[in-house]
Amino acid sequence: MTGPAHLSAQPGEIRTTCAYCGVGCGVLAKPDGQGGLTVRGDPDHPANRGRLCSKGTALGETVGHEDRLLYPVIDGARADWDTALDQVADRFRETIAEHGPDSVAFYVSGQMTTEDYYVANKLMKGFFGSANIDTNSRLCMASTVAGHKRAFGTDTVPGTYEDLELADLVVLTGSNLAWCHPVLYQRIVAAKAARPEMRVVVIDPRRTATCDIADLHLAIAPGADVALFNALLSQIDRRGARDPRFARHLDGMEEALAAAHAEDVSRTGLSPAQIAAFCDMWIGTEKVVTVFSQGVNQSTSGTDKVNAILNCHLATGRIGRPGMGPFSVTGQPNAMGGREVGGLANTLACHLDIENAAHRDAVQTFWAAPAMPERPGLKAVDMFRAVEEGRIKALWIICTNPAVSMPEADRVRDAIAGCDFVVVSDITDRTDTARLAHMLLPAAGWGERDGSVTNSDRTISRQRAVLPPPGDARPDWAILAEVGRRMGWAKAFDWPDAAAVFREHAALSGVAGRFGGDFDISDHAALDAQGYAALAPFRWPTAGTRQGGRFFGDGRFFTPSGRGRMIPVSARALATETCEARPFRLNTGRIRDQWHTMTRTGRAARLNRHMGEPFVEIHPNDAARLGLAPAGLAELRGATGCAVLRVLVTDRVREGEVFAPIHWSGDTAPTGRVDALVAARTDPFSGQPESKAAAVSVAPYAAGWFGFAVSASRPELDCGYWARSRGADGWQVEMAGPDAPADWEAEARRMFDLPDAEIIRVSDPARGLERLALVEEGRLRAALFVSREPVALSRAHLAGLLGQDGAEALAGRSAAGRPDPGPVLCACLNVGVNTIRAAIADGRATSLDAIAEALGAGSNCGSCRPEIAALLATAQPVPRPEAA
Repeated sequence: MTGPAHLSAQPGEIRTTCAYCGVGCGVLAKPDGQGGLTVRGDPDHPANRGRLCSKGTALGETVGHEDRLLYPVIDGARADWDTALDQVADRFRETIAEHGPDSVAFYVSGQMTTEDYYVANKLMKGFFGSANIDTNSRLCMASTVAGHKRAFGTDTVPGTYEDLELADLVVLTGSNLAWCHPVLYQRIVAAKAARPEMRVVVIDPRRTATCDIADLHLAIAPGADVALFNALLSQIDRRGARDPRFARHLDGMEEALAAAHAEDVSRTGLSPAQIAAFCDMWIGTEKVVTVFSQGVNQSTSGTDKVNAILNCHLATGRIGRPGMGPFSVTGQPNAMGGREVGGLANTLACHLDIENAAHRDAVQTFWAAPAMPERPGLKAVDMFRAVEEGRIKALWIICTNPAVSMPEADRVRDAIAGCDFVVVSDITDRTDTARLAHMLLPAAGWGERDGSVTNSDRTISRQRAVLPPPGDARPDWAILAEVGRRMGWAKAFDWPDAAAVFREHAALSGVAGRFGGDFDISDHAALDAQGYAALAPFRWPTAGTRQGGRFFGDGRFFTPSGRGRMIPVSARALATETCEARPFRLNTGRIRDQWHTMTRTGRAARLNRHMGEPFVEIHPNDAARLGLAPAGLAELRGATGCAVLRVLVTDRVREGEVFAPIHWSGDTAPTGRVDALVAARTDPFSGQPESKAAAVSVAPYAAGWFGFAVSASRPELDCGYWARSRGADGWQVEMAGPDAPADWEAEARRMFDLPDAEIIRVSDPARGLERLALVEEGRLRAALFVSREPVALSRAHLAGLLGQDGAEALAGRSAAGRPDPGPVLCACLNVGVNTIRAAIADGRATSLDAIAEALGAGSNCGSCRPEIAALLATAQPVPRPEAA
């Protein structure tokens, strides 16, 4: 079944949920009959109301079978499921018997469904008897979990998405919402347009696309969030803005106020006037929502930053009421679901506490489990240290790529390579982590599996299978359950389908509800297969004394005393300070059109055409001082690794600070693995790494040559720097190296695997110029352009010539009369920069709305609108001639 019938769903469309960020957008997907999907936003889903961002819009382009892992692989050889599962069961059983339960570990992912997560957590904690299961959500949301538990007694998001539209002031701190959560950003944009008096504050060291709607941008010093919110709390007290009624429900206020009054606000790097303006807006506006994300969490003081924000809302009673409250937005589609089932090493299922004996006994009894750990397991950074030291001897990695995404990525890669037994479950064998595995298990991906996910405002939605899994691929929960059965626990892991897993999870939440916990969906424990198939989105809790909606406005918390807790916090120095050898502060993050390590988004050609290679943003003054030219290459070195990145000179960053995105891997750009630069220093409460603040040196990369190539088939590269991405009809590659090959023709034949192709060549050795077109049967199969400077040519035009007559290729630009759209700016509708510039220049479109109407650009998710606005600001339209 496709879920509940709505008039907005067309015949053949199946309701499901997006595979990417924690907004949890509803999707209507329909098989196209050729193995792909057509995708549009679900107008009935409460999270997105029909909107999708560029990534969600391109979901249908990412479901092909190329590079898919189709069968189990053991030590590089194809295997059957029986052999593979027997070996997994045997190796984990033997390792536990010989070395104890803490010698094994699972590292899982916020991209798994709740059902996958539930089975993994039950197997590890209840039956292996270890808490060594952690998730890549440790890298993005763990500080929020810790901060919530300190203040509220449990990990509860107090508000809902509707609060973003009901607020009179929205504060966005550590969140580039326009690029990382575009649909929520558009909800705020629409609310601001409807109510112009609504105001937005953006707190970010960098000027991001989100600043486009900001009434106030505070370019705070990196890591200084505690100092700023302590300054706010101090002013709340001095101006008499505390809520005395709500104070009766709180502990720790005086201690928190004392710490705030003692704060050194100069740490913020902001002027007294800027701090005063922020305090005036915040204190003078009752309906305030403070949205925070990775820029707050990814820090050695991330938990304190979260509590500094919560303190301000608690002191004023601005929490749990319409249009007000702190709001954490999650980075992954099911980071929240993982938190609900105890997918973190220091938590138990259904928001229960692993160190609480009564909670442990209740879960153990419910599961009829043979063992239950009494203490937290190893969090992500410590887990991979234990792998490195040989304390963890069997490791199962599911749906994530820690050899790229963990801090000190080179060290983690080497640790995994040295582990006695590594299992990787994934959709492809081309990730950096998969290449290190002893065993690869083919997993069903998005669009092929049934399950549920929970978004940032506690809404549970269904992910439904739209296509059959390719080859022998299976859902993760089914793989884990079969291992449990083969290890002797047949009854405990005997589920016929995902619906049965969901029912058990819901029933367990009733046990938590009897302890007075927040997470209770036990009214769904009797849901049959038909009901599960038709399950509509709902916000928890749905059972017990509280139902959906908001939390804590009534002053009732989940602490032992029933009172909320204000936590005294003080700003601390960044864990990784700059020094003479590494004078730049590196800030890491995401870009608009890519997701994590690009395993899925990298498959969609249009998502690669906005920013197709790893880059570093650097201030013009720093670039000039270092001799870095725009579009050149820079080498960044940290204490733990190095990276080579394309130079983007911009005043979006301040002097002494640089920004680089996290997405590239060994398969797409091996020198662009930015997390190799990040030291594995963690928050003492949450275990979350300080990924937002690495100290690096920056210097020009000594390139003797630069190159660009297009190819109909995947090129194999062997040079100092390369970045490979999919194009519309093949592949594109940026290249550079210190020394040029002696024979470019031979190198081109090797690179493109075209030993017998005809080569058309233009060469000027004195100027270091080479242009080669490789042709078969009159059709262009590949082209290579080489220069001593970064190659300047029309990349989109050249890519479009693949498979056509190769005669035009060596010109490197469009022939007369053939339009060149330029790099894609609007990925949703595939509109290029040159197309937009032309519309501005000839007077057809002189505003954002006019461009949207004429070209479609900016009319879908809107995350490209700030860049379109920049084009409008710098372009001068050419007046049309008057009519005769």
